[in-house]
Amino acid sequence: MITGPSSKTLEQANHELALVNERTHEARIALALLEQELLTTQQHLKHRNQTEQLREANANLMVAALSARTDAEQASRELFELAQTAQLDVLTGLPNRSLFAERIVQAIASAKRRAGGLALLFLDLNEFKLINDTLGHSVGDEALIQTAHCLTGAVREVDTVARYGGDEFLVLLADISQRSDALLVAEKIIDAMATPCIIGNNVLRLTGSIGISLYPDDGEDPQALIDCADAAMYRAKDHGGATAPPAAAEGDDGNAEAASRPQALLGHYDNALAEHERLGRQQREANEQLVLAVLNAQQLQSAAEHAHRQQNNLLAMVAHELRNPLAPLAMTAGLLGRVKAEELPRMQQIIERQVMHISRLIDDLLDVSRANTGKMRLDRERMDMADTINEAVDAVRSLIDKRQQQFHFSMPPGPLRVNGDGVRLAQIMSNLLSNASKYTPDGGAIRLVVSASESVLTLTVSDDGIGITPSALPHIFDPFIQDTHAIGFNGAGLGIGLTVVRELLTGHGGTVSASSPGPGEGSVFTVTLPLIGD
Repeated sequence: MITGPSSKTLEQANHELALVNERTHEARIALALLEQELLTTQQHLKHRNQTEQLREANANLMVAALSARTDAEQASRELFELAQTAQLDVLTGLPNRSLFAERIVQAIASAKRRAGGLALLFLDLNEFKLINDTLGHSVGDEALIQTAHCLTGAVREVDTVARYGGDEFLVLLADISQRSDALLVAEKIIDAMATPCIIGNNVLRLTGSIGISLYPDDGEDPQALIDCADAAMYRAKDHGGATAPPAAAEGDDGNAEAASRPQALLGHYDNALAEHERLGRQQREANEQLVLAVLNAQQLQSAAEHAHRQQNNLLAMVAHELRNPLAPLAMTAGLLGRVKAEELPRMQQIIERQVMHISRLIDDLLDVSRANTGKMRLDRERMDMADTINEAVDAVRSLIDKRQQQFHFSMPPGPLRVNGDGVRLAQIMSNLLSNASKYTPDGGAIRLVVSASESVLTLTVSDDGIGITPSALPHIFDPFIQDTHAIGFNGAGLGIGLTVVRELLTGHGGTVSASSPGPGEGSVFTVTLPLIGD
């Protein structure tokens, strides 16, 4: 063992070493905090730098978007100006009215020099306003473009197709001197337009009416030819046909044949709408079938959930019905070791009654019809209700005494004859008395008053317990309903005891009602049963 100065020196050295270690530890902690602050500062600076970069990128993106929009608007204006300069229709790319006027003047001059002829077709789309109004202007624009394609595809390169305005088109056929030749071109146009076209989500069969005029037979200047073809076009519309010759040529056999062509050559717009509606109906029917399938699946799921709830309800009923006799059995078993010998026969009777009750309940559970209907089987016979009431009181007396509750019981002397199931009637009384004891504080009071008239037996179970709230009172006999403040006071049970009471009394031709002034004011349950004569 080290003593003396050397020991003191060692102790002092150890103390100084401990101080150094402590200061070193504190320095390390301070260093760690400084490193953490440095890291946080670096992250903050990095985040700030990223935020500034993001703002700068957003600003550049905004500038680029505005620039692109400006460029697009400028390009659109330039395209429109170019089209106007080139005398082309902006939408269809066809010659406009101005360019067509120049070309028809040139064509008439050429035909006059050669002593030849030319034909003018005036086409107007049928029901174009309906397309715009029902399907939208974008679909209408696509219909005009599709019509332009049909027209240019049906004529020669030397011919001119122009958009005259709105849904009107002009076709200038050079070197045509026979009306039948113009009709052939018109039929070709009709056939081209008869093919259904898909515009967006719509299937359309475009239709139109065509009027025909010839140079020099129907006019020698552009406006006369246009007016003549325009009038012929309206006659075609009025007669439901696709084409019509000028009025001066109605006697021509070829024209008569053309005027009598069936509507199938071009079809009417309502046919296209009919086809669109047919496809729409098919889609709606498919959607309806899908909805029905979903609803059917939901119904099956609901049925399965309902069956599951029924199973749970059945299990809850089983648990509740078995719990009723088990409580007095357990209480009686606890008293067996402390009662006097002369009390044993009474204990034995209580046990035998409850065992019989359990056996009866098990028999009921095996009854398939009861499981399917939810109704409890009743074996009714002529019996004395006074005996049943006394048995129920004996069964719950131990529970009441355990809670040191006061029990006041009054019943008129003599038999109380009813036609009923003794086990079920005992269950009714046991449920009501147990319920009163369950929701009455220790030391509270419970009363059972039995009265009888000539034909009605009345049993009143009252207590000064926690009472029933006004919101819960109308539903107190519904399954799985428990008052919120009752759950807080005593949460045992599933809330089906009173449901069982109501169903059993209904099966006996009786009634049950509940009343309560409110929370903390107690409750009263009144039962009526029909009496039978002696």
